[in-house]
Amino acid sequence: MKIAIIGAGNIGGNLTRRFSALGHEVTVANSRAPDTLAELTAETGARALAAGQAARGAEVVVVTIPEVRIPDLPRDILAGAAPEAVVIDTGNYYPQQRDGRIEEIEQGMPESCWVERQLRHPVIKAFNNIYAQHLLERGLPRGAEGRIALPVAGDDAAAKVLVLALVDELGFDGVDAGSLEESWRQQPGTPVYGTDLDAEGVRRALAAASPERPAAFRADGSPA
Repeated sequence: MKIAIIGAGNIGGNLTRRFSALGHEVTVANSRAPDTLAELTAETGARALAAGQAARGAEVVVVTIPEVRIPDLPRDILAGAAPEAVVIDTGNYYPQQRDGRIEEIEQGMPESCWVERQLRHPVIKAFNNIYAQHLLERGLPRGAEGRIALPVAGDDAAAKVLVLALVDELGFDGVDAGSLEESWRQQPGTPVYGTDLDAEGVRRALAAASPERPAAFRADGSPA
């Protein structure tokens, strides 16, 4: 499968490593020049391209950059992607730590709904609640004891099935987390965020989530 990864930070870099090792054809881009990714491409065999070119021909596009940088992406970032390309958003909103205030999110819009609006393309929310190192090192075969589960939210049923299959291929159990409007259940500060729960644990954590954003993840530091 042709997979484009926009962003080469901790999650993007490790998804590049994992998907390349699994035999996928991976292109990767960052906010700088492709030659700044020489070490990653030498390690993985992935191709580094400029952000505006990375999605060309891709069947899956992973957007994994800071929330505040989403509006800075080229407007045609998805131009040339395969028809019906699946776009995965791994992002999290960190207003105090990194992103500053994004008004729509502060007013209650789920983070990935905001990303979808910026990209003008449906997205699937996945890979946002796991530590990058765990994504790299803790995948296990299907059925193995202690296999970590990851929530996957979105509105396109076929796209969600594909992402759940990729999660399984990476060595994790995928859990259908509902619609994109429900993706707040896996945002920072929720019971599933930053955990290594199994599938049943993820389902319980999603069900226990509150729509109130914790103070640590609001721009003004007050509860939602």
